[in-house]
Amino acid sequence: MTHQYLVFLLDDQRYALRLSAIDRVVRMVHITPISSAADILLGVVNLEGLVTPAIDMRRRFNLPKREISLSDRLIFARTERRSVALVADTVTGVIECSEHNLIPAQRIVPGLTLVEGIIKFEDGLILIHNLDKFLSLEEEASVDLALAAS
Repeated sequence: MTHQYLVFLLDDQRYALRLSAIDRVVRMVHITPISSAADILLGVVNLEGLVTPAIDMRRRFNLPKREISLSDRLIFARTERRSVALVADTVTGVIECSEHNLIPAQRIVPGLTLVEGIIKFEDGLILIHNLDKFLSLEEEASVDLALAAS
């Protein structure tokens, strides 16, 4: 059995999300900041009338902060509870991966919740992230409050 994943970059590290959770990828648009929100929330974006929280992927993965560039991408995706816009440096494309190339994260680091698995390639590894575990309950509540106030 094979699965499809959207691959994106933050710095030089490759990450992936299940393609079935992705709505679309767009070039960077204006992000309206919300001051009362959790640190992981950059603000909100309005795309075709839909106001969506913009999540700082760099902060989630403890990467150095950098200014958002017009060449960055927004990945619009769905979690169990909401739609989100994830800021990525670039999106490299869609890959297919068979079950035998996928290593479950629990086999490598038990208790790791953000990472669903790891794909092995000759030129390195790709971390597959679990969008449904991406925001903590506190962060979810903060996003809800910030969106209600905006």
